Amino acid sequence: MKSIADYEHKIDRLRDDCPVKAALDVIRGRWKPSILFELREGKRRFSELQQAIPGVTAQTLSLQLKQLEADEIVSRTVYPEVPARVEYQLTEYGNTLAPLFEELEAWGKRYQQRTRRKP
Repeated sequence: MKSIADYEHKIDRLRDDCPVKAALDVIRGRWKPSILFELREGKRRFSELQQAIPGVTAQTLSLQLKQLEADEIVSRTVYPEVPARVEYQLTEYGNTLAPLFEELEAWGKRYQQRTRRKP
């Protein structure tokens, strides 16, 4: 079984030299922006995330959550219950992405409006 360290980013000279690339590497992935969007409201169970993000497979959701956990953006809490309850939430550091995502959301809305006006 892989450890959480197996999901950390590998050394990348360009990433080390470019803070923008480093940031994008953390949030890049087909489903990571959606995962982070869903978690900004608070704790979510795996099944809740899967329902909220149509089209994501359980395997992909699991992988991207592990990557976000390895980057210390998301935390995973397992409760000692039967059946087991697992919740995900943004870490304190993950919450620092909120202003960035608010700006991206505003930019995305402007972009959508702009592209809809083109013939």
